[in-house]
Amino acid sequence: MKLFLQPHPATPPRAVTGITCTLARDDATLRLVYAIAGRADAVVLPPAAPPERTDGLWQTTCLELFVAGAGGAYREFNFAPSGQWAAYGFTARREGMAPLAMPISPAVLLCTGADEARVTVELPAPGGGRLRFGITAVIEEKDGTKSFWALRHGGDAPDFHDPDCFVGVLPPAD
Repeated sequence: MKLFLQPHPATPPRAVTGITCTLARDDATLRLVYAIAGRADAVVLPPAAPPERTDGLWQTTCLELFVAGAGGAYREFNFAPSGQWAAYGFTARREGMAPLAMPISPAVLLCTGADEARVTVELPAPGGGRLRFGITAVIEEKDGTKSFWALRHGGDAPDFHDPDCFVGVLPPAD
């Protein structure tokens, strides 16, 4: 499934012309491929780092996945092009945040070209049933521009925790 992200109108990009995310899953793994089109050399891509859980990744270029749960609960996953990652559980919108247990660390791989940066993520599938989700990205450019991308934005300012952003639906795993 290939999805197209949109920049929030209040935070337009300068060097990035588009972002897509392709999702695939089986019983055990969810694979996401984020493609950032435009001048890849203008995007802040954090240097390679140990593939470990790290807070605050959203402060610079970061790719994200939100998975809605029962009621208002949801999970947030952050993936830095450096290989670092984070995972949190929430009981409601921006409430009850706690680190999410991950039996296997996500694998994050960055590949760059002149006109595209591609970040591939593999993580344990967050459930085998139908999933409602949001795909988002924070993109920092070297000139200081920050753009906030999502499948859909809910308000006047970017807020990836807005349930209106969780518009993707992934059918059950085969």
